[in-house]
Amino acid sequence: MTGEQVRDPMAAAVLTGPEAIEVVPRERPTVAPGRVLVDVAYVGLCGSDVHYYRAGRNGIFSITEPLVLGHELSGRVREIGAGVEGIEVGEDVAVHPADPAPPRGAVDGGGLNLWRGGSYLGSASTTPHTQGALTETISVKAIQIRPLPEGLSLKRAALAEPLAVALHGVDRVRGRLPGAKVLVSGAGPIGCLTVLALRERGVKEIAVVDPQDKALQVARSCGATAAFKLGSDVMPDENSFDITIEAAGAANSLSACIRYTRPGGAVVQVGILPPGALSVELAPLVSKEITLFGSQRFDIEIDEALEVLRRRAEADGIITHAFRLDQVREALGIAGDPAVSSKVVVNVSGLPA
Repeated sequence: MTGEQVRDPMAAAVLTGPEAIEVVPRERPTVAPGRVLVDVAYVGLCGSDVHYYRAGRNGIFSITEPLVLGHELSGRVREIGAGVEGIEVGEDVAVHPADPAPPRGAVDGGGLNLWRGGSYLGSASTTPHTQGALTETISVKAIQIRPLPEGLSLKRAALAEPLAVALHGVDRVRGRLPGAKVLVSGAGPIGCLTVLALRERGVKEIAVVDPQDKALQVARSCGATAAFKLGSDVMPDENSFDITIEAAGAANSLSACIRYTRPGGAVVQVGILPPGALSVELAPLVSKEITLFGSQRFDIEIDEALEVLRRRAEADGIITHAFRLDQVREALGIAGDPAVSSKVVVNVSGLPA
């Protein structure tokens, strides 16, 4: 946009290829009927954002046009379109990043997370791409808006989307949780939020395994009762957990979950596995009659996630780094280094926490 005049400019971090991201001026969106403009406060960086940044692709989806990343966000309502009710200008909110999204307060999501014709903020899965939240102002449908509970900060609220993912995964085996001994494989942000979700569901014995000391420390702060460093001499016994949850998105982690699960137990796949054929040890899945549950994003759980975050101050410990929008390149680099970081957030518009 060099040399061009941008009407009502705002800043946005635009990715055009592997490690090619730049903060540039873009025209601020105007409000349309049924939509809401949100001044973005905090954006949490997800593993998918790091994949897009490093490789120009995430799984099977490649960037073919400029893309604004970011789908974990909180912000403040800037303007309301015609026909929008129940939302106020100046209100602090989170955003459900899926379209279609269930209405606020829905008790039956109807499986919208499995609907194949939808879109997700900050994703190259659609053409044109669905632009994301690393921009000062974003336009979303009113049905995607979730007002924050009183007392929940904008910074902590940026964890609502990944916590909703964790709650959805945990609830895939909710009927098996009472009295269960659970292992979470992978103590990155999703793994730590899975620990938080398990505590919320009343699980008392929660172990985590991860190769990074930092990740294990954060998991303990979230309520893990045992922590095992991958590769150390002290590891869990095989067949010693009723439920294992794979949160690392790695084939060897899934194989380990199957080994650690007792006969008749269950494995939940929450981590995003790479596409294509994978080498996974599946024979024990048969011999031990283990049930394997997939878990795809989330549906209605973001409403509960916001309430959980309001009550659980320990979630703050998951956020290890915060950057300004003009530091987005550094932020993505730190987010991709699990030895030093857990959840990394970007303060986009300079709004206070």
